Amino acid sequence: MSLWDKLTGEFIDVIEWTDDSNDTMVYRYQRHGNEIKYGAMLTVRESQTAVFVNEGQIADVFPPGLYRLETANLPVLTTLQSWPHGFRSPFKAEVYFLSTRQFTDLKWGTKNPLMMRDAEFGPVRLRAFGTYSMRIGDPAVFLKEIAGTDGFFTTSEIRDQLRNIIVSRFSNILGGSGIPILDLAANYDDLSDFVTAQISPEFKEYGLGLSKFLVENISLPKKVEEALDNRTSMGIVGNLRNYASFQAAEAMRDAANNPADGGAAAGIGMGMGFAMAKKLGDAFSIAPDGVHGAPLPEDAPPPLPITTKYFVAIRGKPEGPFSLDELDGMASSHKLKPKSLVWRSGMKAWKAANTVDELKDILTDVPPPLPKKA
Repeated sequence: MSLWDKLTGEFIDVIEWTDDSNDTMVYRYQRHGNEIKYGAMLTVRESQTAVFVNEGQIADVFPPGLYRLETANLPVLTTLQSWPHGFRSPFKAEVYFLSTRQFTDLKWGTKNPLMMRDAEFGPVRLRAFGTYSMRIGDPAVFLKEIAGTDGFFTTSEIRDQLRNIIVSRFSNILGGSGIPILDLAANYDDLSDFVTAQISPEFKEYGLGLSKFLVENISLPKKVEEALDNRTSMGIVGNLRNYASFQAAEAMRDAANNPADGGAAAGIGMGMGFAMAKKLGDAFSIAPDGVHGAPLPEDAPPPLPITTKYFVAIRGKPEGPFSLDELDGMASSHKLKPKSLVWRSGMKAWKAANTVDELKDILTDVPPPLPKKA
């Protein structure tokens, strides 16, 4: 090293660090022989902390601010060096700048699947991943426990260790939570908060603070997901009838709106129309047990005709209901007369029997009463 480098190193009077990276946690200020001029200016910017180390021992810690380095504001270093009062010579010390800002979007994830037991699916394997944010909470502890004498310490040097802690604790928490697999997505926030509370003390032992922990996804193996998709698909089989009818109606509309296809479009439209008619017939058919909408088997008898029944006013009181066959017999015995009042469901009021179209044929076929014997 040249004499000029030595002199400039000894008499440097401004100590500062401007960080243009996004992952540097610790930076050791470089100068010749670690010599600092007495009265030099120390600049510690926001989101930084400066730590003075003397012969491997942490001395003074400076938060953000502008400082003139004198015995008055270097009390620990002054004590360690046993400087006399009024000391004015250059002194030796290592200066470490630590970034106290948040380091965001750090990734965590499981290297191998997590085994857990689910009440519905039994033993399953899960993978999980997400992100977290952390910052240096105690610079002295972090420098002593983690960074040591590393003059350029980045997040990549501690990322694997932190990920191992997260995955280990997350596995224990997830396995003991008892949350069903299908409900995990609805509990990501609760899991994140709980894991943060459990892991924060371990981060604190390293001088770190866990600012944010997020669970982004918990997934099943591919084949299990495919089986689950098939199971979900089976759940919508009951709606296939409505879906098929809708598709047929859409095809008929498209064919009708596309006359350029000529006979082909007409043929398609007719075919769809017949298919639609059959579906509608099936939908409104009556099964032998009387359930509407169930298609009839091919060898089943035709549905029974629906008969209309009437009430008849007899001696001022409504009686019935009577079927048309019963009313025919009542007309033959002259219990039902043309002026008899009748009513059925759907009629607004009682009417004379001879004014009801359905009963006129019954009344006209009735012979007159036999003459009385002389």
